[in-house]
Amino acid sequence: MFSKRTNWDLEENAYTRALRRHREAGKRILDLTASNPTTCGFQYDEAAILDALRDPASLRYEPEPKGMPTARAAVASYYADKGADVDPEQLILTTSTSEGYSFVFRLLCNVGDELLVPKPSYPLFEFLADLQDVKLVPYPLIYDHGWQMDFPSMQKVVTKRTRGVVVVHPNNPTGSYVHAQEQEALNRFCLEHRLALIADEVFLDYAHDRASNRSFAANREVLTFTLSGVSKISALPQMKVAWIAASGPGAEVKAAQARLEVIADTYLSMNAPIQWATPALLEQRHTIQQQLLDRVLANLAEFDRQLAEQKVCERLSVEGGWYAVLRVPVTQTDEELAVDLLRRMSVLVHPGHFYDFPSDGYLVLSLIGPQTEFGEAVRRVLELMNL
Repeated sequence: MFSKRTNWDLEENAYTRALRRHREAGKRILDLTASNPTTCGFQYDEAAILDALRDPASLRYEPEPKGMPTARAAVASYYADKGADVDPEQLILTTSTSEGYSFVFRLLCNVGDELLVPKPSYPLFEFLADLQDVKLVPYPLIYDHGWQMDFPSMQKVVTKRTRGVVVVHPNNPTGSYVHAQEQEALNRFCLEHRLALIADEVFLDYAHDRASNRSFAANREVLTFTLSGVSKISALPQMKVAWIAASGPGAEVKAAQARLEVIADTYLSMNAPIQWATPALLEQRHTIQQQLLDRVLANLAEFDRQLAEQKVCERLSVEGGWYAVLRVPVTQTDEELAVDLLRRMSVLVHPGHFYDFPSDGYLVLSLIGPQTEFGEAVRRVLELMNL
């Protein structure tokens, strides 16, 4: 009755089963997996956000496949602040970056075509690819005093069916940016194999040195699709405003835009109130990002303070984003360790295999939780690891 593309293993694993039982027992959990900023104690300008949703123009239906001009102009202004010249006509608004991925996957790939994706990285790629009948081929990120892309490995796995390369800038969860030399090498690689480049930049603004990193929306060397949205930029995941910015050689961008517009027109998924509110929602970044970065850096400093008092675990280098990777001794699988931490310490962490780490010995910790809870949760994690 059901398609093969949805033939996932939906049975509870040991991790989700332990979490369900813990919650059913009413036990308090110190959550080091928090990814929802709206529940982490940040101060939003509620009046400005709610007022933006009251525009009377929302009562009129004026479908725009690419998105309303005022909304696209606001996104273009965001990129202008980052030094990237983005024409509003080269933008397609979507309800999420996941929808943006689905549009681009459909644009580039026939059934069974391939995309190169980083490993470790975002855990939903596999589901998105399955739904679009696309095959994902991983390429490794190598850790050696920081994270680097493994270009020799990419050369080994590229085939005639490869249609593009996905980069996450900065990566989730490693927090590593694609640096200038890597971007140049990426462009050469894509030109050599006639590939498109897909850049996920949802965490771009959260550099831990507070620097402004170059956006792939300014990339002109190869056909590039840059994905982002207010979910992370303005810490408003519930508002569902995202986009695709196309850049690259003029003729290729023009052809891609024409096809993307038909895809967007087929779904017409963006709703009017959110589009009218987009300029105001993007303005929220100027206050909320400061709060988030302050929290991330304070938690990271506390993390490092506690790590310095022991020698068993170490934190891997991180440049941006909301997460940190903890390397731990391998005495059991990462999932078994995560379950152990929940049962014995009431601390919830993500095991590394959720993000396709190539081996056991890694935990992923969110850095946006309240500082007191974060410090106590880390103390409990290190206590168990140092027994």
